[in-house]
Amino acid sequence: MGKTATKATKKKPTLVIVESPSKAATIKGYLGTGYKVIASVGHIRDLPKSTLGVDIENHFAPHYINIRGKGDVIKALRKEAKGASRVLLATDPDREGEAISWHIAAELGIDEESACRVTFNEITKQAVKASIKAPRQIDENLVDAQQARRILDRIVGYKLSPLLWKKVKSGLSAGRVQSVATRIITEREEEIRAFVPSEYWTISAVLTNSNGEAVETRFYGNAEKKIRLSNEKEALAVVNAVSGKNFLAENVVKTQKLKQPSPPFITSTLQQEAYHKLNFRSQRTMKVAQELYEGVHLGSENGGVQGLITYMRTDSLRISTAVQETALAYIENEYGQDYVPKTPRVYKASSAAQDAHEAIRPANVALTPASVRKYLSADQYKLYKLIWERFIASQMSAAVYDAVSVTFTAEGYQFKTSGSQLRFRGYTVVYDNAEPEEKDEEESVAHLPLLAEGDVLAMQSIAPTQHFTEPPLRYTEASLIKFLEENGIGRPSTYTAIITTILTRGYVKREGKNLLPTPLGEVTNRLMKENFPDIVDYDFTAEMETRLDEIEQGKAELEAVLSAFYRDFAVALQVAQDKIDKESVEIPPDVSPFTCEKCGSPMVYKLGRFGKFLACQNYPDCRNTKTIDKEGNPVNKEKEAPEKADFACPECGGEVVLRRGRYGSFYACANYPKCSYTKQKTEKLSVLCPDCGSPIIIKHGKNRLAFYSCERYPECQFSSWDLPTEEKCPTCGDMLLLRKGKKLLYCRNKGCEYKKTVEPTE
Repeated sequence: MGKTATKATKKKPTLVIVESPSKAATIKGYLGTGYKVIASVGHIRDLPKSTLGVDIENHFAPHYINIRGKGDVIKALRKEAKGASRVLLATDPDREGEAISWHIAAELGIDEESACRVTFNEITKQAVKASIKAPRQIDENLVDAQQARRILDRIVGYKLSPLLWKKVKSGLSAGRVQSVATRIITEREEEIRAFVPSEYWTISAVLTNSNGEAVETRFYGNAEKKIRLSNEKEALAVVNAVSGKNFLAENVVKTQKLKQPSPPFITSTLQQEAYHKLNFRSQRTMKVAQELYEGVHLGSENGGVQGLITYMRTDSLRISTAVQETALAYIENEYGQDYVPKTPRVYKASSAAQDAHEAIRPANVALTPASVRKYLSADQYKLYKLIWERFIASQMSAAVYDAVSVTFTAEGYQFKTSGSQLRFRGYTVVYDNAEPEEKDEEESVAHLPLLAEGDVLAMQSIAPTQHFTEPPLRYTEASLIKFLEENGIGRPSTYTAIITTILTRGYVKREGKNLLPTPLGEVTNRLMKENFPDIVDYDFTAEMETRLDEIEQGKAELEAVLSAFYRDFAVALQVAQDKIDKESVEIPPDVSPFTCEKCGSPMVYKLGRFGKFLACQNYPDCRNTKTIDKEGNPVNKEKEAPEKADFACPECGGEVVLRRGRYGSFYACANYPKCSYTKQKTEKLSVLCPDCGSPIIIKHGKNRLAFYSCERYPECQFSSWDLPTEEKCPTCGDMLLLRKGKKLLYCRNKGCEYKKTVEPTE
């Protein structure tokens, strides 16, 4: 008797495409079977690097090509899409993420009007599953806003850069927003140079009441006005008038002051606070924030991989009602009802904010910094703690202070002082948002003794002090980001890129924490201001950001915005080409604080094939050069006695010394050239071999390329072209390797698909 068997048809999975491998690993754990999650590793298409790539005459049509090196990724995306029942595009929830999804849809032949797009503000199981159930169309307005920015920047860069190559220096580039940032820093330096300090004096007096309690107070003026003391003569006139006199407490005002918490973080305030409190540069802050957003393995007891914060590129202060209720319940349970405000707090963002996402907050309030600390790196813990505490504090009651201000009079002059005492800690029990603010010169903030109007106090001492006004401070990364945000220049996703660009291109340099313009930056800024005033105009740049926002909101058309910009830009470009051709542009030397020890001339910074170095300004008469360290200080190149090895030459028995060559350090016989014995010096890493626990060393092959192997090789066969790390795979626990030049961490276990994109360390 025959049997007919029907083979069960295997159900095709739903393919979810994200842009980050680590994000893919997190989401994969939430969706389970029936879904396959892969990463595009960022953009797969872009404008070509070799040409403008924009057809200005044909409605500014962009010409996109597949990014070089993305062939294998695109091939894999096509293969997986072909075998899927449907494709969902789950890239980041902003313009850039929308554009990535749009490009992927175009490459895979997905109808962008179909329900193929999913977004989530936080990568948690609940948020991801809810989003997967409610896909939408690709938002053309978001895509157009991203394209408009890309095209604008491409036109400015590719049209202006040739002028700079011709008249300033080959290889330079002009950017729409980077030129404005260079102007900001250059103009601040011009203010500092032009600053003329002026003299002023302050007077401090120590008074005692009838109980012998001391009060410090400062000179204010008289009953009619505040008086500024401009010189010693004016100060001494006041001192002589009140010396030895009694002071009357004429006005005592007692108030209760409330200090409100700061709102939760947005991108710019996170970068500023991380800079001030953690000493993180913006690039480092965003790298760590990306890791916290995409997910960290918190152990099986905490549900495995979890996204710890919401999306970190935002300018919105909005918080969902459900999350706010959870936070208030946590505050009441942990600190008591007094720490819960009478009405939930609502923070308003600036009028220029896009308000596309919530503020930056913990994805799960219950995951306190202490509870997840052992799963986080040092940087991850510091930043998560900052974000968690700032958010919880933002939902708490105000701190309450008892404040007293007193006005004293003597011989017609007024002295003032104030003091405060904390009555109720409020939000400060979690997070202190105190900033070093400038205080009025007449005030002395301290705890004051009990005073009443009519009290007479005796003078104990009085002292005039000379001061000079100081120039404005140079910008740091934090203060520059604050300026950009306040003036509507750039958007949350662009601040870090702006700073990185102006530093990399050599328009700006770091001096400690300060940002200073280089001579190259100053010359370039002058050319831009003279010939393209709109490009570097603060208001114009902010207006362009507003126009891009209008495209995103569907209130403006991409072509109309680009046409209006290009109409005036083309005219300015033609005028500049004729004008700059007649000018002679010279870049003044970037003079260092160091002197050439050979001829006594100043040393100047130069840029060569291998980076910056010091050279004598008296070149070519003096050819002295010096290598420099990261801070720009010269490295001592004087010859020292060679380091001796702890073994003898195996060929002649002579001494072996350490030498340095093109490909690193090596051991050589001291009897060279009679004896030609050499041996490569191997460098040990702090990482141990995952197979046998021995140190891993750096070696060089026949082609001089570095690779890594176990010190016990060939007994132990471990070797790798990619850098072994101390990080463990969150999926299988094996070693993670860092792919050279690819900014990619991946598991060495070939059976594990875990990958994670990383930014270069500072």
